[in-house]
Amino acid sequence: MIEFLFAPDDVARVRFAFSPLWELMHSLRVLADPSRRALHLPWVRAVRPRLRGLDLTPLHALVPADGYMPDFLTPPPASPLPDFAAELERVRATPPGRVAAEIRDVGTGSVEPAPLRAWRRAMSEDPERALAQVADLVEAYWEAALEESWPRMRALLEADVLRRSRALTERGAEGLFAGLHEAVRWHGDRLAVQRRWHHRGPLAGRGLVLVPSAFVWPAVSVMTPPYQPMLSYPAYGVATLWETAPAAPPDAIAALIGRRRASLLLALTVPASTTELARRLAVTPGAISQHLGVLRACGLVTGHRVGRRVLYTRTAAGDALATAGGAITEAGGAIDMDVTVRN
Repeated sequence: MIEFLFAPDDVARVRFAFSPLWELMHSLRVLADPSRRALHLPWVRAVRPRLRGLDLTPLHALVPADGYMPDFLTPPPASPLPDFAAELERVRATPPGRVAAEIRDVGTGSVEPAPLRAWRRAMSEDPERALAQVADLVEAYWEAALEESWPRMRALLEADVLRRSRALTERGAEGLFAGLHEAVRWHGDRLAVQRRWHHRGPLAGRGLVLVPSAFVWPAVSVMTPPYQPMLSYPAYGVATLWETAPAAPPDAIAALIGRRRASLLLALTVPASTTELARRLAVTPGAISQHLGVLRACGLVTGHRVGRRVLYTRTAAGDALATAGGAITEAGGAIDMDVTVRN
């Protein structure tokens, strides 16, 4: 069990961030054991051909399918919106002694192939060379497997941050942590996380960094002092990440506002940008902007700025329409309207 103890002002030090390097490391776990993370199988099938000729053995030696991986590979995000190059430079700057010590901690008590143990032993004996080799391989893996998908993943993570920030503003810490993950519980002055190892201690003024993630699904991951306290959890809506075609909207909503706008309204189950909506609905960003303008004028959606991007969400009226339209369709109801707003 992990327990972070909150002083009265520690909630004010909770912040959000996300990390391309964090996603990269957890994506290696998906590749190592896709059966346990079946949600990402579309991504696995897409990237495996691109990885031919790239020997990932050193990375798999350090990042097993489960259990401890070296903390120097996943430094807590230093800013809310870090980029991959900046994070990789932090990894390259890791002191060799720390590299060797953390590599020796990997695989303790586990049964695994001898070649992986041999790789780790060699890397721990020459940590400076190992660090350069691993960092170069991480960069090559990013370019082959994740760089193309990162804008899609970033949109999902930004949407989660917006959703959680609103929950924190409206309902405080209890509202923020309530739906984070089944393994996470808020007890008024402490945050408990079900894990197979133990830590209990105060945040001591360092705050807690919450890191939504796509590839950490279906689990959570924790970093404790002496590192920056951090909790990574599955981003809301992660099941939509690899969707290639949206579901057809209920006939009732389509009859009321037009099929394209109905599809758009239903796609906003999670906050999304114009670009992300255009990708998911297979239409141009310009068309999405026009439809969003109509929905916004009708009070069904609203926009929120996150950094340089605007994320759109349904309003309470939009939620009510989406829910009611689905219920009518499921019940076999019909709508006969004299005037229909066309696409």
